[in-house]
Amino acid sequence: MSAPRPLQIREANAHLAAVHRRAAELEARLDAAEGTVRAQAERLARHDQQLRAALEELSCAKDREIAALQEQLLTTEATVHSLQAAVQQRDKLIGQLQPRAKLLQDICRRRSPLAGLLATLAEAERLGPLPTGDPSHPLPGQPSPPLANSTGDGGEGHHRQPAAFGTTV
Repeated sequence: MSAPRPLQIREANAHLAAVHRRAAELEARLDAAEGTVRAQAERLARHDQQLRAALEELSCAKDREIAALQEQLLTTEATVHSLQAAVQQRDKLIGQLQPRAKLLQDICRRRSPLAGLLATLAEAERLGPLPTGDPSHPLPGQPSPPLANSTGDGGEGHHRQPAAFGTTV
């Protein structure tokens, strides 16, 4: 084997220098990529931490809102029960007042005839009593003429009590 020629040595040295440069370049790129990966990993870790904090905050807000809605639901249910009780009381009162309302409606329907009757009675009072000379119409407090007996007895020896007619209240 012969010694390498100087041209081959220069070519080999140039090749080694190019390989060395390429290796250094690749190491630099690897370091840069590792730095980028570390930076991305740190950003992802911070982002993950932020997401976890936001998720925790959302979870707490959700729990607070659920608690508030449950409280509102309880309050609303109590209000509903109270209103239902009030409706039942009013229904009971309406049931008690309906007969009275029907009575008042009946009174209102009869008001006009009753007013006419009262006006007629007032007119009768205004006319005053009958004159005293009419034997068929005795004045109050005077004895009335005898009534004829329709039984044919003639009324001899029989004293009957006059019949009393009236109204019951």
